[in-house]
Amino acid sequence: MQGQIVDEDVEFTLIELSRVSGASEEELTLLVSEGVFDPKGAGPQEWRFSGASLRRVRTAHRLARDLQINPPGVALALDLLDEIDALRARVKRAHGG
Repeated sequence: MQGQIVDEDVEFTLIELSRVSGASEEELTLLVSEGVFDPKGAGPQEWRFSGASLRRVRTAHRLARDLQINPPGVALALDLLDEIDALRARVKRAHGG
């Protein structure tokens, strides 16, 4: 297991995000088309991804690679994981912790 702390204010280009995440530019473009990411910029050459996108793209890449999930399925799985995180945070707040 490896960890890396990335400042959320950092921005990545499509090429940079591909290099640091292990996902191909084509995979990233498909994930953007599925709504997994909402980069700044008009098109792939101008796209800028936030530092927070790195964790999300690594998770998406693992889902696609390890579980053979297609891009729409990855988008759904990530949405469900986000919902689980939000519910856990709500429960934690409700219990004062």
